[in-house]
Amino acid sequence: MSATANSLYAGRRRRNAIAKGLAVAATIFGLGWLVLILGVLLVHGLSGLSLSVFTENTPPPGAAGGLANAIVGSVIMTVLAVIIGTPIGILAGTYLAEYGRHDKLSNVVRFINDILLSAPSIVIGLFIYEVMVAPMGHFSGYAGAVALAVIVIPVVVRTTEDMLSLVPDTLREAAASIGLPRSLMIMRIAYRAAQAGIVTGILLAIARISGETAPLLFTALNNQFWSMNMNAPMPSLPVVIFQFALSPYEEWQKLAWTGALLITATVLALSIFARSLTSTRKQ
Repeated sequence: MSATANSLYAGRRRRNAIAKGLAVAATIFGLGWLVLILGVLLVHGLSGLSLSVFTENTPPPGAAGGLANAIVGSVIMTVLAVIIGTPIGILAGTYLAEYGRHDKLSNVVRFINDILLSAPSIVIGLFIYEVMVAPMGHFSGYAGAVALAVIVIPVVVRTTEDMLSLVPDTLREAAASIGLPRSLMIMRIAYRAAQAGIVTGILLAIARISGETAPLLFTALNNQFWSMNMNAPMPSLPVVIFQFALSPYEEWQKLAWTGALLITATVLALSIFARSLTSTRKQ
């Protein structure tokens, strides 16, 4: 029996070592590609980084310039998308977590939200094109912001529902025991308890839409000039990167690398901040 037990134990150790080795190898393989991509991005992106990137507009072919108009356009559309999508997402998530947790309608809403959460952004862009751009007869920053807002909504809905569901029911019962209406209980107790998680979801939604290109090609298109007119084609950093990266002009390609670096740094900063909020909440 002892020899059999030792043989079984040795076999298990070998299988464990093999599985552990494969897992480590897969991790190194994945991280290696990530480090390689980030390294290439840093080398090419930093080479074109200068003050003119933030102060000059996108240049014509063969000329030097910057990304100021594209950066401002992206910021405007992103902020407007968050303003549109965040209240809708929070209210929908609140309904799912507080009012209709076990309703049939809630199950339908969750199913639709999951579809939106995984829907290709180009499909969302095509939908907004059909319902906004085509009837209006022209591309616009408003259409781009609405397309990004549609991407924001399911992310905020999911995080809001999950964070509110983690709030202990004892807090709700305590509020009900003193006669506090459900609406006040949600605003004064549930929202405060889930505040860090909800803010984290909003930040993750911003990170999600920061690099979206496909929906903006169908809605905001692009603009080579400085434009604050939301009812006209609007410049955006992802679209400029897409167009400049495919161009044969070296100056445009450098700006494309620099723009990609800026977006990557922004998304990384938002992700780190969201992680810090999550860790603070757990403590």
